[in-house]
Amino acid sequence: MPVKRIARRWVVLAAAVTLALGAGIFWYASDGSADSGPRAVTADEASRLAIARFRNYQKQVRAVAISVPGAAGELEITGSADYRAKAGYGVLKGKGRNDSGNGLIRWTASRIELHPLSAVPEFPPEKPPADGWFARPLDPTAGALDRALAIVLGLGNDRPDNAQLLPQNGAEWVAADQVNGHPVDVFTGPDSRERPGTAESVRYWLDADGVMFRVQTAIPGEAKPVVISFDTHESTAVPLAR
Repeated sequence: MPVKRIARRWVVLAAAVTLALGAGIFWYASDGSADSGPRAVTADEASRLAIARFRNYQKQVRAVAISVPGAAGELEITGSADYRAKAGYGVLKGKGRNDSGNGLIRWTASRIELHPLSAVPEFPPEKPPADGWFARPLDPTAGALDRALAIVLGLGNDRPDNAQLLPQNGAEWVAADQVNGHPVDVFTGPDSRERPGTAESVRYWLDADGVMFRVQTAIPGEAKPVVISFDTHESTAVPLAR
């Protein structure tokens, strides 16, 4: 595979993450570590990074908590992503903003459906309402919410990535850390094929088996990143958007 095609699958994610990285902003807070980087990844670390998206595909459905920054306040999505169906489903709530957009949300790579609710549950119901949904295309160029949803679905792939190419394209080890009691390592990169030098703006928290526990990526014009946390609650079956 030519070097210029490096992490093509890494960044289906690239279409969304490339947009998200345009500002070159990154916000990172560690839970504490005796070691610190960044430094080039070792062969073993590159293998873990290369298999991370495949781990999501193997698990198929993972519980996700997504925090999306915005000038009007944050949006929080609590739900699940199905990495084989390439679809997500959850509860959408505003934090520090008007609650008129609160409700249920489900999405694919090309479509978002919203179901407004006056009283929003903590977690999405196993059986979503049959009607009352409002649909629109998902456009990663349209705003932070669409970008975040596209990035979430881009974090799964049906095969491992090429570990040999990752160190050549900006992937680095940053620090040891913990997420909800799980020992993890924090990695950057790789670069987006369309925007060299963007590796630093997206980070992955992976355990020793390459399982993702957190991802952070910058959004143009926002001081805070999109934060995607995994396994913070029980997963729910993901109904397909119609």
